[in-house]
Amino acid sequence: MLADEQSSQRLPGYCALCVSRCGAIAVIEDGRFVALEPDPSHPTGKALCAKGRAAPELVYHADHLHYPLKRTRPKGDPDPGWQRITWDEALDLVAANLRSIAETHGPESVVFSAVSPSTSASDDSVVWIQRLMNAFGSPNLCYSMELCGWGRYQATQYTFGAPVPGAYLPDLENAGCILFWGYNPNVARLAHATATVEAVKRGARLIVVDPRRTGIAKKADLWLQVRPGTDAALALGIANVMIARGWYDREFVREWTNGPLLVRSDNGRLLTQRDLAVEGSAQKYVAWNEALGRPIIYDPTTGTYEGEQSDVALFGQYQIELLTGQVVCHPAFQLTADLCRRYPPEEVEAISGVDRNQVEATAQMLWEARPMAYYAWSGVEMQTNSTQIARAIAQLYALTGSFDSLGGNVLFAAVPTANVTGMELMAAAQRAKTLGLSERPLGPSRWGHVTSDDLYRGILEQKPYPVRGLVGFGANLLLAHADVQRGREALAALDFYVHADLFMNPTAELADVVLPVASAFEREALKIGFEISADAQSLVQLRQRMAEPQGEVRSDTQIVFNLAQRLGLGAHFWEGDIEAAYRYQLGPSGIALTALREQPGGIHAAPPTRYRKFAEQVDGRPRGFNTPTHKIELYSETMLEHGYPPLPEFAEPLVGPISRPDLAERYPLILTCAKNGLFCETQHRALPSLRRKARDPEVELHPMAAAERGIRPGDWVYIESPEGRVRARAVLNDTLKPNVVCGQHGWWQAAPEIGAPGYDPFGPDGANFNLLIGIGAIDPISGSVPHRAYLCQIRLLD
Repeated sequence: MLADEQSSQRLPGYCALCVSRCGAIAVIEDGRFVALEPDPSHPTGKALCAKGRAAPELVYHADHLHYPLKRTRPKGDPDPGWQRITWDEALDLVAANLRSIAETHGPESVVFSAVSPSTSASDDSVVWIQRLMNAFGSPNLCYSMELCGWGRYQATQYTFGAPVPGAYLPDLENAGCILFWGYNPNVARLAHATATVEAVKRGARLIVVDPRRTGIAKKADLWLQVRPGTDAALALGIANVMIARGWYDREFVREWTNGPLLVRSDNGRLLTQRDLAVEGSAQKYVAWNEALGRPIIYDPTTGTYEGEQSDVALFGQYQIELLTGQVVCHPAFQLTADLCRRYPPEEVEAISGVDRNQVEATAQMLWEARPMAYYAWSGVEMQTNSTQIARAIAQLYALTGSFDSLGGNVLFAAVPTANVTGMELMAAAQRAKTLGLSERPLGPSRWGHVTSDDLYRGILEQKPYPVRGLVGFGANLLLAHADVQRGREALAALDFYVHADLFMNPTAELADVVLPVASAFEREALKIGFEISADAQSLVQLRQRMAEPQGEVRSDTQIVFNLAQRLGLGAHFWEGDIEAAYRYQLGPSGIALTALREQPGGIHAAPPTRYRKFAEQVDGRPRGFNTPTHKIELYSETMLEHGYPPLPEFAEPLVGPISRPDLAERYPLILTCAKNGLFCETQHRALPSLRRKARDPEVELHPMAAAERGIRPGDWVYIESPEGRVRARAVLNDTLKPNVVCGQHGWWQAAPEIGAPGYDPFGPDGANFNLLIGIGAIDPISGSVPHRAYLCQIRLLD
């Protein structure tokens, strides 16, 4: 309909290209989408980045896939021999192959992959992809969680029993102190950046931890230039100063953490009532009551101690009489303090490079400028110690007592909706078949997220069972993950691979069928909650289509519904009626789909946000936390039971100058990487307006490091690591430490309109950053790969 309109229109909506979901106005001239502009009336619409403004280029780009394609030549052939086919042919072919694999090898032998919604428009369809997986019977979603999301969504569940800061977001409007750790909202979430600038203007203090002095770091009261990978030591060191100086919320720690619970010195386990009495419960724990001078029982089902809460000890050493004899016990908080004491400011400086005075100043600011809110991003997730880094930062945050309080990290009130992920459609026994669960039972697989390493092992080694099929929704695995050559071999070995995407890419080229996906601007989509603030989270918006779909493209959601019907799963998908699915999803909210169409700017429907929900009384007892002790777990017995440290201990990066001096002699530089804000990870380098601003891949290095190697600004250089070699242009950055360099990932596309070349994604003369990173040293809990802390050398191109 848009193509026939001969007028100028301004359609309210939002840009869906990344997690910021910035409110925007689409400008339509004579039926053609010509511009996207910020919408200041929208709660996330204060600004719009360059990639959002390039939306019309994305829609109308000549390389945008328009029709389904089928491979006609073997996967070893450099020319896939793509043949255009109809949607009916494509869907029938995909469904037939998936059914055949499931019937022969089980539905778990088909893995689904999806690009992260943090860096794409997949947020429109993720819940429906999950529903299709559950209905089909596959427990395996390759979702990049080990690289982007593990720390903020899953690792901290072992501390808070909830995703912090992934779901408990920083209340920037009310925060007194904001801590960004490995997170640059200027390029990752623009709505956070604008909210932070406003917060600083009203007087909030800002602390940024990052090896690079990013844009947001320039506005910080304190910028902590940490050596990549040593973040846990820094967090423990700051916590040490806070505990030593008494700069922590004693009442909160005593009442809402498991800090008072006694830990046995003989086996490291929490002392239980069963240890003290034959009839005692193993699910009740023990603390020391200072007023009574004896142990008392804590019951997690009621969240209460015997006697007065204020009398439980946080420090001390106690000789406890057990059924089997005596044992020395300490409160968990004493052990926390003992661990932190190993990291005095001078030791933190020696390890991390952060000045000891800054360590002290940070501790003081976190305490005195409360309430404190924080956000950590992939800078601390792509590490060999990522789990303990996340837990150490979470522990530091717990000391402030700001959790779920006004100005802290808050679970903003959500619009009531029906859960449509379809978890109930898959049996627990089938879900237990998730790849990687036996190797890393506390890692992403616990939540059904498999790593690329799990996927490749399942294909090539058939462990723990053969993986035969892959259904990909936009995940460009070979440009986004390490172990590129093994990944290429694995994808080529699949019995069947279908990939849905906007553009052909090196990963899609290994598919048997490629399906053309509509960009976010060519499709309608429902968004429930915008996360950034209480006001934004209360907004429900049906994003209008801003441009006529090009060729025969379909939305990811439409592809899911179409495929579900072909697989005989239509009953779980409202027989293919997406609007019926939306109505069901919106049901509890009371919002009609027709009302959203009548009000394209959206409808606010969430109740007021409640704070300190953990303290609310439910059936006469506090709600508490979703952890085994119903408290924030500074000391994790779950970790201990699986052979991991119960406290968040620091460990040197496994491929670094301290751990691998044998490598450091040949590769003396510490390699990290950063996102380029012009692009959505591996996407959009073909768009001329963006590529003009960044024509070539770059590597930042200190002028001193450059001079030692005879490198000048703009020179082509090789980045070499123990794993391989790639090319980039040198950019000098005097804010880096002389031994740290920063690269970029995602380079492969050409932009022929402006003469900008593409790059071989698999060869040493290309620019695929992931060829430099090995998976021999990964986080043992999560499988996280050290893209942000490795070793390299920089050499002038011959």
